[in-house]
Amino acid sequence: MGSYEVSLTDDAIIDLEELDEYISSHDSPENAAYVLDKIEEVIQGLEGMPERGSYPEELSQLGIKEYREVFFKPYRIIYRIIGRQVYVFLVVDGRRNMQKLLQRRLFSASL
Repeated sequence: MGSYEVSLTDDAIIDLEELDEYISSHDSPENAAYVLDKIEEVIQGLEGMPERGSYPEELSQLGIKEYREVFFKPYRIIYRIIGRQVYVFLVVDGRRNMQKLLQRRLFSASL
């Protein structure tokens, strides 16, 4: 029903796999499944209204407005809209050092 097609980059898929593994081993597989389901709902919501996401503060401060983000707290989902396509680049715990992570991942990212 959405008017945009959403794709996850290989890095974003790895982020989800690592998140699942981490929550499963440090909490429970049930909580990992819950968190991943909720993140998936947020990502699927981008099909209809990807413009609703805000600009990541760390990038806005550098004048970069190509990327947006949505949340399932504390997780940040960072993506870019190109035409009718939404590319999810990063799914990460927002409590991490985002400046270094964003520089490493987004500035060297390929589609």
